[in-house]
Order: sequence, then structure tokens, then C-alpha cells
Amino acid sequence: MTELELTDEDVLDAMRQIPGYLDISTEDFRAIYHLAHAHALARTFDRIRAGDLMLTGVAPVQVTMCLREAAEQLVAQGRKSLPVVGDRGVVVGVLTETDFLRCLNADSVLGLLLRLAATALPVGQHCERTSVADTMSAPAVAVGEQARFDDIMRAFRQHGGRSMPVVDDQGRLRGLLLRKDFLHACHQEELT
Repeated sequence: MTELELTDEDVLDAMRQIPGYLDISTEDFRAIYHLAHAHALARTFDRIRAGDLMLTGVAPVQVTMCLREAAEQLVAQGRKSLPVVGDRGVVVGVLTETDFLRCLNADSVLGLLLRLAATALPVGQHCERTSVADTMSAPAVAVGEQARFDDIMRAFRQHGGRSMPVVDDQGRLRGLLLRKDFLHACHQEELT
């Protein structure tokens, strides 16, 4: 959360509203404000944990699936991306709509529709022959259930996706953290 920069006029006005005599300079007042603001943010955001915000019951995509099966799973769950798991349920990647578009040599859904209309591209055959392993984004950027605010922010900065797998200590899927749910939880008035 961006801290407001206080002008001398802001500080002097605030100091005038405090009854009695204050023996403090505007620089000291500003320093106290910055420290108090940082402390309040740390206290507020220290309560945020990935495990508290994640969606549970998300069925991951198997690395051995073909793209058609994976697409059906994304649609059935109403997701734009899903974690990809390999042996023993360990998260090995993430499959996104963008990965599908890239695999089909399109920059957008509209671009793909135009290509389909112009060339009658056999998308179904391509998706049947192409594996999730050949298409997914890997390695997956994931966080643990106990990941705190700073860890979650760092992880979301590492990729442009809207969601991120939440994993246990062995890398197995525990849930899915949506960027929108994380940002919603960051509103201070909702944390108090």
C-alpha cells in the first residue's frame, strides 16, 4: 500500500490540532509517521497466509493428458488455468489459456477464431495429439500454505498469471490462490 507523502503544511496542521505544546520538529513528526505506517502495514499484512485464501477441491491437470482432455477439465471447473501435476501429485507446471493459444500459434482468442475461419484449422486433431507436458508453463511458480504477504507478492510478480498453486512441503497441490482473492484480502478495512 502506498504511503502518503506528508508536506510540512500537512504536519503543521496536524500538530496545531493536538492540544498543548509539542516539542517536535516536522522532520521528527514525519519520521514517526513513516515508522508507524510501516508498523501498521506489517501488523495488518502479517495475518495473510496463502492457505487461508486458497481455493480447495481444485482438480489439477495430469501431465500425461492430451490438450483436449485438459481443456475439458479447465472448462468443467470454470478456470482459465490449472496446476499440472506429475508423479505423486507433485506440481510440475501450470496450464493456462495463454499456453493453449501459444500452442495454436495465436495471440488471442479472436486471432484464433480468425485463423479458424480462414483456414479451417483442425484444432481438435492438434489438441488430441499434443500433450499437456509439451504445452504447459514450467516450472510452476507456487507458494506454500504458510506463505506470507511478501512471499505471495514476490511469487505473483514472477509470472503474469491470475492464479498460483499452493503446495505442501513435498510440492503436492493443496489449493489454488487467485490473484483477485489475494488483492481483495489486502484491503485494510476488511482485515480489522
